[in-house]
Amino acid sequence: MKVNVYLMIALLAGACLNVFSQEKLKKEGEIAIVAYGGVPEGTTERLRELKEAGIDICWAWGSLDETLKVMDNAHKVGVKIMLSCPELETETERVVKRVMNHPALAGYVLSDEPGASMFAKLGEWVKRIQAFDTKHFCYINLLPNYATFHQLGVDDEKLYGAPSYREYLEAFVKEVPVTFISFDHYPVIVEEGKSRLREKWYANLEDVMAVSKKTGLPIWAYVLSVAHRIYPIPTVGELRLQIYSNLAYGAQALQYFAYNGGGYEDYHHSPIDHGKRTVVYDRLKLVNNEVKNLSGVFYGSTVAKVWHSGEYTPSPWLTARFQEENNPAIPPVKLLKTSDGGAVISLLEKGKNRFLVVVNRDHQHPMQMTIITDDSVKKVQKDGTIVPASLYASTTEVDPGDAVIYMWENK
Repeated sequence: MKVNVYLMIALLAGACLNVFSQEKLKKEGEIAIVAYGGVPEGTTERLRELKEAGIDICWAWGSLDETLKVMDNAHKVGVKIMLSCPELETETERVVKRVMNHPALAGYVLSDEPGASMFAKLGEWVKRIQAFDTKHFCYINLLPNYATFHQLGVDDEKLYGAPSYREYLEAFVKEVPVTFISFDHYPVIVEEGKSRLREKWYANLEDVMAVSKKTGLPIWAYVLSVAHRIYPIPTVGELRLQIYSNLAYGAQALQYFAYNGGGYEDYHHSPIDHGKRTVVYDRLKLVNNEVKNLSGVFYGSTVAKVWHSGEYTPSPWLTARFQEENNPAIPPVKLLKTSDGGAVISLLEKGKNRFLVVVNRDHQHPMQMTIITDDSVKKVQKDGTIVPASLYASTTEVDPGDAVIYMWENK
């Protein structure tokens, strides 16, 4: 009997040693997670609740004095604030000098979804702020490529300032001295009772990625976290698809519209709705935890190539089709095949490491995937641990909108 007890102890000790000796991703920073909608009450309790959902930065609206009170509370719980107050434009120097040394300040909000005609004015405003504070960012969020203002008597060319959306982006970075490119595009919509993706979403990501590479400015991308009009209550699959597609295209910050949607007409099921948590709060917390664990993959990585697989290739005039066998860009991978629904496949570079990110492009159904690699390839798990890819069967199933990640050392 004693022998059996000692044997059990030895086996348990060995198992514990194996768990604690697992390789983990090295994290040199984290993907920033931002909440539009913030916490109108601005109390420490509400801000702590936001922090527990995995959010690092939130918007704050109101007068300067009201915003400063929110910033004081935010500092207590470790949340940063993006300041948006009317005095910032009318009394720029006074506001900046008053807040620039506050430990909770993340940056200054100047505009959301401006047309190209506003770029010159915004550029001058950014310069006025930077004359006093270059440590904190100036935030301007750009339009998506499906925006049309026909109902306001403004045509697309005037809206974008050029015949194409990419030229709209290029005009912005030329005229406005920002430190990143922020844009929104909400791809999951419901029409006639059926959920689908907007056709131009991946074209939007391709254009933003191209301008990011050209300028060296990182990408801040939005994720829809509220239901309204044609947009459904966000599922885990829908959140993951937006998150992992954005990250696969190089995003260095994720932004949620909206964390608190109770103040907007026809909006419902935001994470906090009329002061109460909804089911989306827990979904947000789940996916944000995944992003934090996987920051060692995405934070500071550069995109070498993005492909699309499957029977249907979105935006074929911009996106590249994936070569399934012996792709020369990923030599350790001998075969990578997905079911007809298709995937976003991204090759990221970070120092000596290469990461292959495969995102199920279907937000409603699982995807079958077969991958055959050599022994140098490892699999990155959702908790950030790294294991040999050979431990897993060559054919697997990827949940709706989810991502699987592989890595190897570039030699």
